[in-house]
This record gives sequence, C-alpha cells and structure tokens, in this order.
Amino acid sequence: MKKSLSLLCAILFIFSLGACGKTNADSPYASTTVTGEVINADGTSLTLRLGELISDGGFDENSPTVSFVDENGNNEKNESENMAPPERPNGEANDGNMIPPERPNGEANDGSMTPPERPNGGMNDSGKTPPEYFTAGEEMLTVDISNASVIKASEAVDAAEIASGDILKVTFDTNGEAKTVIVVTLENRPGGTFPGGFGGASEVTQGESANTITEDGSFENTVYTSIGDDENALRVDGATVKLDGVKVEKSTGATSNTENGDFYGMNAALLATNGANVTINNAEINSSAQNGNGVFSYGSGTLVNISDSVITTSADNSGGIQTTGGGTTIASNLTVDTSGNSSAAIRSDRGGGKVNVTGGSYISNGYNSPAVYSTADITVTNAVLTANNSEALVIEGKNSLVLQNCTVSGNMSDTLGSSSDENVHGVMIYQSMSGDAEVGTSNFTMTGGSLTALNGDLFYVTNTHCQMKLSDVKLTKNDDALLLRVTGNSAARSWGTAGKNGAELELSADGQLLEGDILVDTVSSLELTLENGSVLTGSINVVENAENGAEVDNNAVVTIGEGCTWNLTDDCTITSLKIDGTINYNGYKITLADGSVLG
Repeated sequence: MKKSLSLLCAILFIFSLGACGKTNADSPYASTTVTGEVINADGTSLTLRLGELISDGGFDENSPTVSFVDENGNNEKNESENMAPPERPNGEANDGNMIPPERPNGEANDGSMTPPERPNGGMNDSGKTPPEYFTAGEEMLTVDISNASVIKASEAVDAAEIASGDILKVTFDTNGEAKTVIVVTLENRPGGTFPGGFGGASEVTQGESANTITEDGSFENTVYTSIGDDENALRVDGATVKLDGVKVEKSTGATSNTENGDFYGMNAALLATNGANVTINNAEINSSAQNGNGVFSYGSGTLVNISDSVITTSADNSGGIQTTGGGTTIASNLTVDTSGNSSAAIRSDRGGGKVNVTGGSYISNGYNSPAVYSTADITVTNAVLTANNSEALVIEGKNSLVLQNCTVSGNMSDTLGSSSDENVHGVMIYQSMSGDAEVGTSNFTMTGGSLTALNGDLFYVTNTHCQMKLSDVKLTKNDDALLLRVTGNSAARSWGTAGKNGAELELSADGQLLEGDILVDTVSSLELTLENGSVLTGSINVVENAENGAEVDNNAVVTIGEGCTWNLTDDCTITSLKIDGTINYNGYKITLADGSVLG
C-alpha cells in the first residue's frame, strides 16, 4: 500500500511541477477526483494531505515496486534501504521512511486483522464490503472550494462545516476548479486516519503476548521472555501489579506493522494497557527486536511507575520508555540505552500522555533518535540526556517539554538521518502535519543545567507556534553555528506548505546568557525578551523566505529589559526594539522596519 501511494504521489508530482499549489486550468487534477485529509481549513481555502482509501488490511501482493522520483523526474534510490526511518521528524521522511513488512502471501500477520480476500475493494468471503480507512501520502494540495457543492451524510452543507481531520473526496471540473466535495464517513476509526500511514490498523492492534498478567498481584525475580513476531514478552492488561527484580527479554521477533508498534505497543518488551497500574523496581529490560520498545504505557488511565531499572534496546524503532494514547509514565533513576535508528530514549507518539522523569541517564545512539521526542507533556529533572547521533530534543505540535537541572547533549549528523536534509540542530520544535501531534502551541522550558549542540544550530523552530523560556542554562554550540533559526522549510517532508510554514516564537530569556546569531525569515516571527540580567551577544537578522512566501508582520521584535544587555557582533535588521537596558553597538548598527538606523 505504501508502495502504491508513493508511486501515485511521485506521478502526481511530476505532472504538477510542484508539491503544493492552488488548482487552475492547467492543473493535472482537471476532470479528476482526489482524496485527502484536511490539514488546515481557512474559510473556503483547504490544505489537504493527499492519500487514498484502503479496505481494512488491504495489502496487495501485486503492489508495484517503489519508485522514488526527484523533482527532475529521475529515479532515486530509497534512502531507507540503508537507514531506518526518522523518529517523527516523521511523516516527512516520516517515522516512516521505512516501509513496514508486507504480507507477501496475502496472509494476515499475527495479532492483526485478516485482510479482505480482494484488497482491490471487492467483496470478501463474508459477502460484505470490507470497511475502509484513509492512509495519507506526502503530497499536499491547496484547493479553493468557494464554488463547490459540499455534501456530508448525503446532504448539502456549508463549507464552514469542514474541519481539520475530515477526509474529503474532491472532484474537479474541466477547468481544474473544485466542483464537488464529499465528506467521507469512515468506519472503525478510533485511532484516527493514520496520516503518513504505512498500514496502522483502524482499531487498537497490540498483537499477542508471551506472558500476560490480568489479575492484581506482586511478582518478584521472575523472567519473562519472547521470541515471537508481534508479541510482547510481558503484558499487564488492566491489572494493578508490582514487579520487583524481574527480567524482561524480547530477544527476537519483528513487528508486522510499524505504526501498531509505535502507537499501541505491539512487539514491545513490556506493555501496560487498558488502565493497568504497574509499579516496577530493580528491573532489567532488554529488547533486540525491531520495533521492540522497552517499556510502553498505552491508553488513558494506564500508569507505569518505574524506578532503579535498566532498559536496553538495540534495533530500529525501539525507544526506551514510550508513552502514547494518553498513558502516563513516571520514571526515576533509570539507565536507558538505545542503539537503533528512530529510537528515542524517552519517546512518545500519537495520542501523547504525561511523562515525568527524575534522575538517571538516557542515551540514544542511532540516527533520528533524540534523547527526548515529545508528542506529550514531558518533564525531566536532574537527568543526563545524550543523543550521540541525533539532535538532543524534539517537540512536535501542541505538546511540551520541561527540563530542570539536566545535562543535555546532541550530535546530529550533517548527512545521515533524514531530518538533517532540512537543517542540522541540537533542538527542533516543529509540526510535521502527520497527525501524530495536534496543531497548536509547543512549549519548551529549561531551567539550570546545560544544553550542548556538538553540530549544527542550537535551536531550530519551524511550522509551529512555540513559547520558549530559558533560565540560567549553560548553552554551548560550534562557533559557526546559529544560536537560533526561526524559519519556514521546503515542505519536502510535508511540514506545512512551502512559503507558508514559518514559525512563531516567543522567547523569554530570564537571567540567561545567550551567545550567537539569530536568523528569522520573512514568513516567521520572533518576540525576544531579555529580563532579569540576561545578556545577548550576537546579531539578529531577518532574511527572505527561501520559498518566496508572503511576508508577515513583526518578524523580529526585541525587548531589552532593565538591567539586561545586548552586545552586537554584526549589523542587524529587526522589526522593532524596546530598550530599557543597554545596547553595546561595538561599531555595528541596527536597522528597523520603519527605516530607522540605530548605532
């Protein structure tokens, strides 16, 4: 299915000469119908992520071979043949540049739904048409539906009833204008539409378990193992359980579906689900299975409280502690080490939840594997967070990360790991538009401790609104790297629409030393406030958006609070400036948007 979708998107891309854009008479969509998920609804202007409707389980053994085509129409080798998918710098080169294992013989994988006999949409043996779900590709389309008829539940409705997340079938007339819009009603979709989807089931699918605890109790010094595909070594299902001195070993067995592993805990070493309350002390948890997360907390009401334990994972898509679907994880004094690609040490995914970590060491060694990847509300205190081949921290969408007295380090590669194609950095805050994180304000707060980017810019913010506060943090980066980059992106990974995917950042520096240059593009905005003795040494400049997007107001608004200082190291261009503190021009000047020149 992913292969078919990639081929479809590649063909559409070639004919459209661009991934995004409004339809017109020259549009390849003239006299056609497309299916897409609404990513943004602005009146009658809709941004869709194109995809297709698939019958449940509808993998087709006759799917065409993957064909990757560049902007010049040339075939390209799939990078994922040599590298695991990114960690949600996903969707994008999603958490899924990797194509999940398919069913080459048309057989169902363990723990998943049996696919229809006719995955092309025909009747299965039961005589019923199999239900459909939507899987999205990587192509975006902006369409004007002001002259279109909108149909929902077989009735004509106003375009205002269309909302983000709706699945639409849009039919275009011979002039390439939207003529009819049908809001599609899908069955069995408790987990969402699975944008970026490489086959996530339309219902919670967790596979099997070699050992399952369903009754309340305490267990000591027990060994739980698994070698099966789609199988947990230990699952605690709805029970209140204490585990002391246990060993959990997931030595082999792959997942048949990466998203079911990422979202629901299929193939994890230890899975807590269905409102389980699990207390774990002095445990040893090892996973060498692909998509074999160490400890997984899934679902609202589920709580994992783990302390003084060691978690080691070695394969791709295998985080240390993972929280999704509204689950909660409380961790203290853990030693977590991950080696695979797309394997954050502290990891969350679709549906998020709450994570509270105190003490311990959390190390990732793979590409696209930050020490922390947040699609949840995550707080980490007095811990060591190290990403040896990735950015240190990532926040996606309407989620948060609060760090207190932590030692944080990242070392992102210039060439390896897919998200480096956009930028190399220590911290990334963004919205992937993959559906894994709600669109909204990201929050990042760091107090005390240290943050080091051994390669690339220290902070990169794109395609999201973010509120950031730094207080007394020791910041370290390479001399030639930026302190902060607030810009749009190419949209090659579907992170918004090119020219319209800038960032909005409010940065408060509280008793903070900032050293380095800041870059803001014309489709983005920065409000920088220095307070309580903060010092900025560096330049701030507004530059043209690389995709020639329409300019927004207030690109760079700077406030120098009382007792604070800005030491210029180069000429600057900003929108406006409020000075209650001191500016040391050092022979340089500041040019404001109204043409005023200071210094």
